[in-house]
Amino acid sequence: MKIGRLGVWAQVDCLTASAEAEFGRDVEQWGYSALWTPEAMGRDVLVNSAWLLANTGKLVIASGIANIFARDAMAMAAARVQLNEQSGGRFLLGMGISHASIVSAIRGHIYEKPVTTMRTYVEAMAHAQYSSPRPSNSTLTVIAALGPKMLALARIVADGAHPYNTTVTQTAEARAVLGPNKLLCVEQKVLLETNAARAREVARAYLRPYLRLSNYVNSWRRAGFDDGDFADNGSNRLVGTLVAWGDEDALVGRIREHWQGRGSHLHSSAACGSEQIDVRWTQYRLDPAPCAART
Repeated sequence: MKIGRLGVWAQVDCLTASAEAEFGRDVEQWGYSALWTPEAMGRDVLVNSAWLLANTGKLVIASGIANIFARDAMAMAAARVQLNEQSGGRFLLGMGISHASIVSAIRGHIYEKPVTTMRTYVEAMAHAQYSSPRPSNSTLTVIAALGPKMLALARIVADGAHPYNTTVTQTAEARAVLGPNKLLCVEQKVLLETNAARAREVARAYLRPYLRLSNYVNSWRRAGFDDGDFADNGSNRLVGTLVAWGDEDALVGRIREHWQGRGSHLHSSAACGSEQIDVRWTQYRLDPAPCAART
């Protein structure tokens, strides 16, 4: 599997199946190497990945992320193999521990030590039985990792890590933990807006739900932010670090910074307020060719 250097992370739950298929084809036509989609309270990300794979021809489809509490290890392992066998090796499994508020309050599971839980789950996947045809090539798995302990686990038991809502500095730190040969698939929010007041307004609206999740807040604390940065829907410093806004040169510049931090694959996520996904990506798409040419 060739994942390339630049992909798209997109929340697609707001789209109908036909609109989502069209969006996937657009992402492929624009020249991106991968499309990442999440899993929360909407579509099952693995079922949805099958739909996107069936409606594209060469695009890598990645789960960003598949919640390990949404299915047992045997089901996750089977989906990884089956989707790759059916698509000619175009599925990248990103999986994660999710958040206590989602796992416990909404899904009804017990949220315990994240690293221990993930290690046990990966071990169960490795021993899962699967009697159907397998893909000709090996499959790839990355683990959602924010802190050094989960990154260290990803280095040992997976093909790399998928940090989300992290900074350029954290990209370099993650590479130091993972070593030189693992995938480091980093998400970066982008917003084509040069008006500072408007950009910060949109970025704050987009980041507001994440400020209520302790996993992210703890990660930002490790990055040097404090309580003052989390008040009033986020300080200008926090918002400007997590959401790249400005003209095209500013956005490309942020992408380059992650690459210079040795991120192996960067997927841009369009920050928005209440706009639908097709509207916001029509407003702006980061052209892979010019972006790569400036590195």
